[in-house]
Amino acid sequence: MEWLSDVYRICALVGGTILVLQTLMMVLGGGGDHDLDHGHGDLSGNDVGHVHEGLSDIKWLSLKTVVSALTFFGLSGLAAEQGGLSRGLGLAIAIVAGGIAIFLVAFLMASLAKLQSRGNVVLSNAVGHVGRVYLRIPPTRSGMGKVTIEVQGRSVEVEATTAGPELPTGAPVRIVGLVGDDTLDVAPLAG
Repeated sequence: MEWLSDVYRICALVGGTILVLQTLMMVLGGGGDHDLDHGHGDLSGNDVGHVHEGLSDIKWLSLKTVVSALTFFGLSGLAAEQGGLSRGLGLAIAIVAGGIAIFLVAFLMASLAKLQSRGNVVLSNAVGHVGRVYLRIPPTRSGMGKVTIEVQGRSVEVEATTAGPELPTGAPVRIVGLVGDDTLDVAPLAG
């Protein structure tokens, strides 16, 4: 069963080479996470079609996990042979090491992905907040103006409309709702 040693060597060599190249590309900024399962976001910054609950969010079969499994399968198999273990026990150890590598790398990648910030401002979070008119807002929804508001820790300028009287530049307003995906409904601030 000399062929099993060759399989271990090939897996360790191919997997290790790709793993080193991936790491270098990541460190040098030449490569992103180009796995088989890409998320697609909607305008509110939410992932569409993904379940974000516990282990179901983990990408079990990605290029990183497969390469890691190959590498650790090969290295563990070679180590078992060098240690004088039987072929069957060496193969079992190699398979278990490859499986553990899949789990650990997938879990680490999912954990790192949770640390990312999309940076999208979700305007529905502004409802109830106070802002200031930046560009005059015409009365009774006859046109658009702009307001500046603080939402999600940043100051943003957003189109706005009102059902009430004209709101001059600098007037304080309360955000009462959304008119569209990117337009706020405001009312004059009482007092």
